[in-house]
Amino acid sequence: MCNSGVMFICGTLLIVGGITSSRADKFDVAGPAVPLMAVSGEDVILPCSVKPNISAVNMRVEWSRLDQRGSVVHLYEDHEDRITDQLPSYRGRTRLFKDELEKGNTSLKLSRVQTSDEGLYKCFVQSKSWSDDTTVDIWVEAVGSAPVITVDGFDGSGGLHLQCESKGWNPEPDLVWLDSEGVTLTSESTDTHRDDTDGFSVKHAITVYNSDTKYHCRVKLRHHMLETEIITSNKMFNSWRALVVLISIGVVLSVITGILITVFAHRKREHYQFSQSQRTSVQNVITHFRKHAVNVTLDSNVAHPRLIMSRDGKQVRDGHKPENVENGDEEQNERFSICLCVLGQEGFTSDFYYEVQVKGKTEWDLGVTRESINKKEKVSLKPADGRWTMGLREGIYRACGYPYVSLSLRRKLQRVGVFVNYKEGRVSFYDVEAMCHIYTYSGQCFNERLRPFFCLGPYWRENSTVPLIICNDL
Repeated sequence: MCNSGVMFICGTLLIVGGITSSRADKFDVAGPAVPLMAVSGEDVILPCSVKPNISAVNMRVEWSRLDQRGSVVHLYEDHEDRITDQLPSYRGRTRLFKDELEKGNTSLKLSRVQTSDEGLYKCFVQSKSWSDDTTVDIWVEAVGSAPVITVDGFDGSGGLHLQCESKGWNPEPDLVWLDSEGVTLTSESTDTHRDDTDGFSVKHAITVYNSDTKYHCRVKLRHHMLETEIITSNKMFNSWRALVVLISIGVVLSVITGILITVFAHRKREHYQFSQSQRTSVQNVITHFRKHAVNVTLDSNVAHPRLIMSRDGKQVRDGHKPENVENGDEEQNERFSICLCVLGQEGFTSDFYYEVQVKGKTEWDLGVTRESINKKEKVSLKPADGRWTMGLREGIYRACGYPYVSLSLRRKLQRVGVFVNYKEGRVSFYDVEAMCHIYTYSGQCFNERLRPFFCLGPYWRENSTVPLIICNDL
């Protein structure tokens, strides 16, 4: 009787232990609930993690495309990456965070995003006794070329055919023709083409009958907008009347050539006059801003330990190794520790202006920041986090809003002016050498001191030894 009772208890314990062990081996794979927006040419992280946060070091982690055959994007197995079956278009652009696998983080970093990367991805995680997966939807945004207007000549009714084309967008942008009053014109023909590599190309054509009128071709995608204009002169339409009278092939060819020369010469002259007028206007603006110039000196007490500053506190460069810092623990806690950043010593609650020489620098950000920022966290350059900046990263000038705004500049920046209108909530950036406006953050709310902000990039990247220089000759 006793033996039977003991056997019953032992059997029960074995069953309960087996159930507990089976449950312990199970896990869930979690990903984002909404699609991710990626920007063409930049990097993106595809989130994926094991829940509960158990180690995935000994597991198989496979990222794949659900919309392609033979679709392995990245495979981790037996403690190493395997690229044998990886899609060629992803070679050298994917990696897992190996240090994070111990915590169950199986996210994938995809570098140099392409338009063709858009689609649905699967994150599959498998242990010896269990597996699960999740999906991540990626949307890729690409800003295309400025619209190009071509003149296709006159039709039999005396109308002038104009065609506008822009390439390299994703997703498909809106292209519209506008007259000089801003009224939308109906396109007579539209053509949209999508290439897996280059994105969308759009082309719209109209016929116009008015002379001495300005027409605009505008391409828009969310917050991006590019525009080109053309002016139809009296000479264009007078030339058509001459064609009707003469009815000569030779005269037709010569008149069309004259029309094109007139159009382009007129546009070139107008563009030159506009550029000169704009340069003079910006020059007057900068002259006014310089009345608010402040003497900015770098604050060595908050600088990242790797930064080297000149004795006068006007220059900063990357020393590539931490400087010897004799400050106590309290002052050490005031230093930036993740990104190579430094602030100006003084904070301001009124209008102020300063200029910085960036000539020769390959990576930098500058602008202003709230005085109360946490210097120990990863530096976020978004206005929502208290920083208003622009800079140069990987050869691309950008304003660091959310999302980032790529800046199309005609020449490399040598000297940048930064003006803060504290009361009206504006931070503006100017190309001092070319005397032109770069970008403005408007409608901001400032409620504490603002300090000049300078960054040479994250500490793990190589940085040139060329310094950022605060200009004194204002």
